[in-house]
This record gives sequence, C-alpha cells and structure tokens, in this order.
Amino acid sequence: MSSFHQDIVETEIPVSQLTIGMHVIRLDRPWEDTNFLLQGFVIQNEDDLLSVQSQCHWVVIEGRVDVVRSFEKSPITTGKKKTAADIRKTSSLPKKRVTYINKIDTAREMARARTHYGHAKETAKQIMSSIRLGRMLDMNEIRQTVDNTVDSVLRNENALLLLSKIKNKDEYTAEHCINVSILSAAFGKHLGLLEDEIRVLALSGMLHDVGKMRIDDAILNKPGALTPEEFDIMKKHATYGRDVLAGLPTLEHAAVDVAYSHHERMDGKGYPRGLPSQQIPVFAKMVGLVDTYDAITSSRVYDKGRASMQALQIIHRNKGTQFDAELAVEFIRMIGVYPPGSIVELENDEVGIVVANQKSSKLRPIILLVRDADKKPITPYRQINLSEDVKDASGEVYKIAREVPDGTYDIVMSDFIERGFLSTRPTSESPPVDDGHGEP
Repeated sequence: MSSFHQDIVETEIPVSQLTIGMHVIRLDRPWEDTNFLLQGFVIQNEDDLLSVQSQCHWVVIEGRVDVVRSFEKSPITTGKKKTAADIRKTSSLPKKRVTYINKIDTAREMARARTHYGHAKETAKQIMSSIRLGRMLDMNEIRQTVDNTVDSVLRNENALLLLSKIKNKDEYTAEHCINVSILSAAFGKHLGLLEDEIRVLALSGMLHDVGKMRIDDAILNKPGALTPEEFDIMKKHATYGRDVLAGLPTLEHAAVDVAYSHHERMDGKGYPRGLPSQQIPVFAKMVGLVDTYDAITSSRVYDKGRASMQALQIIHRNKGTQFDAELAVEFIRMIGVYPPGSIVELENDEVGIVVANQKSSKLRPIILLVRDADKKPITPYRQINLSEDVKDASGEVYKIAREVPDGTYDIVMSDFIERGFLSTRPTSESPPVDDGHGEP
C-alpha cells in the first residue's frame, strides 16, 4: 500500500487506535446495542473516544489512506488491510482464560462487602504501621484479607467498587491500598485472568505502595507541591518497596515487581529505572493504571479528588506514553463512562447518583435523584432508569449533562453508601428518606 495517496479505504482497527477526526462506519456489534444515535459518525472529541472505547473492541473507519497510514505501517503489514485479528496476535494484553459472570446481585453482596471493606482498611493500616515500626508483616492476615476481596469481586465486583468510592483524605493511605487491591482484582476479572492470577494481582495492589512508609511524613503528607529535591526523595519509595517485600520469603515475586515498577512508563521516562515498555511486567502496568485512577479520584492533603470521567480522560490522553494503550482502553471499558457512585448533573439541572450500569446502555444508567434543579434535597429520593427515556416534570427526557466530583452540592458519597441508599431496587420504588430534610 502506498504511504500517501487520496484513495478512500475502509480499515478495521482496535479502538485503542482511534483518534479524534476518524469516521467510524461500522462497529463490532449491532448499532442498536450501543448508545450511538447515528449509524456512522465522526469522532469529534475525547468524550466520543471514551464512549466508543467503553462499548466496543474494534471498529471500521473510513478515510483517505494518508489518514490511516500510520496505523498501516507495522512490522506485520503485508500489503493487505490489517484487521483487528492481526492486532490481537501482537497484543500486549494478558491472554483471556476465563469469562466470568456475577453470581449474585449487588444488593445481596453489599452487606458482606461493607463488613469486609472495614476489615480490609484496618489490615492496610496494620501494614503501614508494621513497616514504620520495622516489624514483620503478617502475611497470613494480609492474604486472608486479599482472598476475601477477590471472593467478593468474583461474586459481584460492583459492591466493592461502589465502596471504593468512599473517600476520606485523613485515611488516604489505607484507603488507597485497599482500593487499588479492589480495582486490580476487578481489572483482572474483566480481562479474564485465572483466579489464582487475580489473587496475586490483588495482593500486589494491596502492597504496591509499602515503600512510602519509609518516606518522611513531612514529604509524604506535604500540603503543597513538592520541590524537585523532595520529589527525588519521594521517587525512592519504589526501591524501598522492593527492598521491604524482597525480604518476605513466601511472597510471590510478581508483588515485588509491582512495588518496584508501577511508576515505569511506556515511553521509558518512568522511575526508578526508566524501563522500556517491553521490560515492564504486565501486572506493574495494570497496577500503575489503577494507582493513577484511584489517586486522581481521591482527595489528599494537597489536592481535591476529581470526577471519574476526568481521571479516565487523563489516562486516555497518556495512553501509549505513560500507560500501555491496550490496557488503558480495557480499563476505561471496565470503569465505564458513568460508574456506580458517580454524581451526575442532568440537562434539566437536577442531580443524581449512578446506582448501576447496564451493559446494553452504558451511557444511560440507573440513577438516584437526590437534588432538584435548585440543588435542594429531593424528598423522597427517586430512582429512575435513563434507558427507559423517563421524562421530567416538563416532559423532557432525562439526560446526563456532566459528572461532578464527590462533595459537589453537599452530596457526600460515603453518606449515601453507608446508609444503604445506593442498593439497586426496582425503579418503581422510592428509597425511604431517614429524616424530614431529605438527607441520609
């Protein structure tokens, strides 16, 4: 194929290769199974990219050869149109071994998950305390905690993923450890890893930041930007983590690799070793993604947490440079554009919380309406399914305008989760309100 001429071609590509301006003409599934209104559209912005990548694995684009020539130029190109199947032969994704289905619904799993989350956070605190005091880690307790996490995720990952939305900046370090473990387990399940592999991945997530306990508190919890000298000290936590975990004779080496390498980058500009992409362990790439997502969406002493969509956009912009491109797209697909626990403002200015996503309609989830157009509490809260084209009082169909961070309009996610307001129930039911003010 010539590198530059004006012929119009159709090219099948994985969604990780999509860029703004491409004309999508076919999908890997029926159009009616997606949220796209038109059968054929141009990717106009990052939201369009995220939407396609959260719903499809590959698409067919139409355009001039020069538009897609960078995609065609590949070591396995033979002059024929390269297909998504060709790409998968050289994929950086771990091989899918299992297709998992949730065994129980989210509401049934939530009670067990809530108890486990509290216990897991205490275990995370014990890990940090033990390292600071120079004590040996209780690996039996840690493994049991991680096993309980994985068991819950395998039954239904949505319960613990929802609980991971609880953010308390005063307990950031402990919450971050367990949240990265939960998200890593869910990511492994999404990718179809074997159960034992998921357990190792979740264990690696729990222990990935242990080296930070050897960083001085004045730097670790500094309420402002680090100086270059302080950042150089902070970067040592990866090496400290390797040293701590390498001294545990029964710990899987993969967990040591993750602690040492989760800040390496695909472009070789990461730390501590500046590894090229092909030398970074796949579990380190996965935990690095998860670590970034949870950090961005969490409030810390020096930064306010941001909305999930903002975190995914940052990951998307840095795929191929900081993050593995294929893993980034799969992570975006797992999280979804509006994951459970997201606070969303609707086009009519009312505000709701995403209760559950639906595979057939990922951009139109089930939400719990909690604020009216004036941002005053609704009494009682009302659950609606956006895929059913529910109309508001003025006769307009409810549509999401944007996601906003936790705490916006005095909506604190932990309050709603802990009081059980986000358990999925039939949309005809209105969740009860605890008092006369519409607040949980």
